[in-house]
Amino acid sequence: MSLPILVALLVLCPNPRPCRPLDDQAADCGPCRADSCPAPLGCRAGAVPDRCGCCSECANLEGQACDPGRKNVLFGLCGDGLRCQADPRPAGRRVGDQDEEDEEDEEEEQVCVCEEREAVCGSDGVTYANVCHFKEAAFSDPELHARGRGPCKTVPVIKVGPKSQVNGSGSHLVFLCEVFAFPMAAVEWRKDDDDDVVLPGDDPHISVQSRGGPLRFELSSWLQIEGAEPGDSGTYRCVARNSLGSASAAAALGVLRAEELSSYLANHASDDQRRLY
Repeated sequence: MSLPILVALLVLCPNPRPCRPLDDQAADCGPCRADSCPAPLGCRAGAVPDRCGCCSECANLEGQACDPGRKNVLFGLCGDGLRCQADPRPAGRRVGDQDEEDEEDEEEEQVCVCEEREAVCGSDGVTYANVCHFKEAAFSDPELHARGRGPCKTVPVIKVGPKSQVNGSGSHLVFLCEVFAFPMAAVEWRKDDDDDVVLPGDDPHISVQSRGGPLRFELSSWLQIEGAEPGDSGTYRCVARNSLGSASAAAALGVLRAEELSSYLANHASDDQRRLY
């Protein structure tokens, strides 16, 4: 061990107890004096042995990088109810990734994953993705308890509603509606000037698509208008229903002819410029 590193260790660790090495080459933890170990505080996933195997430190939470196995080497160990495995998130660029040309040479990242994946309904009416998320919340709120396994039953909640928009004739337009509900909600679209008709009806240039997601117990629905015309202008409403109730959200659509759209965009740009000053 070089003299500068030895001096730094003596400054940082005046007592004969284990300390984290300054680097991989300075891995001398020294003799273990367990009675000198500080108690780790605020550990939402419990405590685990530190790198030197003498003292304890806070365990890693779900989604944090980890060391596989039982040895704390670089990233730390997972907490109670968690296991270290390959990152289950969709493939793609993640924080800290190298450039694309280096990704093939990079080892797959290991992260802490909750062993129990079933949702938990909390006494606060919140659905937690799994028991690990629930335990983290309960750490900060001692009065929080579980109502039961599975999501909380709730009327539909529109997480993302359709957005109002203005566009020109012939445009391809899309409205989005994301709904959370348990039991799962059925989603339909209506136009306020013809509220008795569930879209798309018999209109060939309007279509509706729905699928589960993006999160568990959510449903995403899209209303699409191909080759929009001024007659399509109006208010469109997303309506979500389940056995417990319903919710809705609306957005306005303006479809303008070419000359009307040019005038609208010019006025809109002038308004934006005035707001800047």
